[in-house]
Amino acid sequence: MANRAQIPTNNSALIAMIADEDTVTGFLLAGVGNVDLRRKTNYLIVDSKTTVKQIEDAFKEFTTRDDVAIVLISQYVANMIRFLVDSYNKPVPAILEIPSKDHPYDPAHDSVLSRVKYLFSTESVASDRR
Repeated sequence: MANRAQIPTNNSALIAMIADEDTVTGFLLAGVGNVDLRRKTNYLIVDSKTTVKQIEDAFKEFTTRDDVAIVLISQYVANMIRFLVDSYNKPVPAILEIPSKDHPYDPAHDSVLSRVKYLFSTESVASDRR
């Protein structure tokens, strides 16, 4: 129990987002947006002018912030920084890949789904040995 990641309880935890403008706007209208005292937001809008470096920096920032519990990232954006997404292994914040309006969801590229499939395949192999 002592090794479990703790989400701060004194304030509410945030959902961070890295996605296209339509996806981010929808979540902002739902109340997910936040701007702190230093004018830092909890989202990055990715368009044709956004560089891979900017996406990498936002991903690193969101995954190291103490007030973020979930990072939502469009799957096509996650594919741009796949090496970072696949190498991320902490439970909090959780990384969830979501589809966008212009790019459908592809389960073959989802890092969370591939990890779950791996866990279940090793569990089924281990249960067969019993």
